[in-house]
Amino acid sequence: MPNPAPRLAALMSPDRATDVVDASTRQLLEERFEVVWATADHTAGPGSPAKPPALAPDAVPALAEGADVLLTSWGTPHLAKELWADGNGPKVVAHAAGTVKNLIDPAILDQGVAVFSAGPRIAWSVGEYCLASMLTLARRLPRFDGAIRGGGWKQTGFRGHELAGAKVGIIGASSTARALITLLKPFGCDVVVYDPYLSAERATELGVRLADLPEAAASTFVSIHVPNVPETQGMISRELIENLPDGAVVVNSSRGPAVDQQALLDHALDGRISAALDVYDPEPPSFDAPTLACPNLLLTPHIAGDTAEGHLALAGYVIRDTLKWLEDGTRGPSFVDPAVWSIAA
Repeated sequence: MPNPAPRLAALMSPDRATDVVDASTRQLLEERFEVVWATADHTAGPGSPAKPPALAPDAVPALAEGADVLLTSWGTPHLAKELWADGNGPKVVAHAAGTVKNLIDPAILDQGVAVFSAGPRIAWSVGEYCLASMLTLARRLPRFDGAIRGGGWKQTGFRGHELAGAKVGIIGASSTARALITLLKPFGCDVVVYDPYLSAERATELGVRLADLPEAAASTFVSIHVPNVPETQGMISRELIENLPDGAVVVNSSRGPAVDQQALLDHALDGRISAALDVYDPEPPSFDAPTLACPNLLLTPHIAGDTAEGHLALAGYVIRDTLKWLEDGTRGPSFVDPAVWSIAA
């Protein structure tokens, strides 16, 4: 008699499932699992134009009962360790979103539960955002755009600059940083990386140079890719920002508290540097009129990893690795290694 298909509980609202589960992945799920989908009755109320409704916390135990795999995403409540209290809880948590630090209690990792995160897939979207921001600000496109909108034409007071061959300092060798490093290769940049956990051997594999924080942060282009942990809060200090070369471009798509935000704004407002900010401290930010009008600032609402194609790929990304793990224990790229939990984003 064939073994029954493993049971999978999709712990997300129907709207979120539409957002992160594409048609081919939905078909794969139905073929390989006994799937339990949440319904509108399981949600915590209406969503907003920008965010699908969340799953109600009290719906989780019933949906998860008997499940081998939990498929989660944004809007999934924290998964209490009590789900594993009897020793027969789900074998896998497959998170079709980024960080899992607010989703699970790390104690379940000690019980052999495999956790997968789509963070590496999101990283590619973030890498594209960082590259686009660098090029946009280096070429001074917001200034040229403003000139046209103001009735002007050619500008003799300033020119754009090229990314090709420039020194790029990357702070933190996370998956988003590695995506950006890949995207920078055709530009022939001198890429230096500060990350105390990055070995010389791994840096050579990535094609980058190791540097200390002051050197990396004094590059013509600086991109920040660090987790929100006590060690990174305020690491890009006012002193480091003051040491940026004139005309430098800074991109922060990681965590707002990593940067002295006011110092960065001060130097952008006086025209000395440019900055692209996708994250803030606090969020959402509240800026005055001069800041909002500053052509040296590119301000986006925490969307660096948010693309239509990227979102639809998230469930498939973690489910493919989940199936390999269930078959033979293979740790795919979305596997969350318990050994690096403390420094993960």
